[in-house]
Amino acid sequence: MKTSRIDFSAVGWGRVIAVTTAGTLLCIAITVYVDSFNFRSMSEASRLRALLTDFLLPIVFCVPVLGFFMMKLRELAIAHRKLTILASTDALTQVMNRAAFSTLVDAYLRDVRAAEDKARGALLIIDADNFKTINDRFGHDHGDEALVTIARSIKSMLRTPDLVGRIGGEEFGVFLPGATTEQATHVAERIRQSVDGSTFMAAGARQPLSVSVGGAVFERDLPYADLFRLADQQLYAAKRDGRNRVVIAPVRPGPLALVAA
Repeated sequence: MKTSRIDFSAVGWGRVIAVTTAGTLLCIAITVYVDSFNFRSMSEASRLRALLTDFLLPIVFCVPVLGFFMMKLRELAIAHRKLTILASTDALTQVMNRAAFSTLVDAYLRDVRAAEDKARGALLIIDADNFKTINDRFGHDHGDEALVTIARSIKSMLRTPDLVGRIGGEEFGVFLPGATTEQATHVAERIRQSVDGSTFMAAGARQPLSVSVGGAVFERDLPYADLFRLADQQLYAAKRDGRNRVVIAPVRPGPLALVAA
């Protein structure tokens, strides 16, 4: 049976309840402690009334004050998260923008530098074929629809840890942490087929869409800029060989270059 976990993050209700409860209990403890110095001089009935007051007053005052304060902090955290997402997301395609994508990939590559035996992954560059023709024939609004369709097709083929971003006008980047050449080729081919089989309507009819995919697979430490350049070379090869195709190659040891595909 699936059990839901309480969210104690800055945007979760768990933190609001926990801090409000803990703060109220602390206020009760302090009130009882301060009042305890007078208990010896009180009668039994007076002590009971004092204890009842020590419990009720903090509850009456602390719960609403702390609860209101924590709810406002939660609202600020939610607003901050939304702003962060907006700042890192391409407004049209709802994937990461270029800056966010390159930053996250570069951060991954920096992390694996400390353990080169774990340095493995692939960068794919996906470019819409003949995209200028789509804009010229049907207008930029339909061009935008085509990009949204392509982005949706890409995302549907990825695993949870994979990253996807729009890195140019009609160009997308996909980072596959831990992927081998075989796995990267499989994912790239699935993306190509998904776009090729997608439905893009313009001028009252289904219009063909296709992408070319170039990729570089690494098994050693290298900077993002170099990995991008090597993947871009493979994309150029895919375009040169007729478009609507995948060209993936591993980075060979030694000076930065690709093994011939």
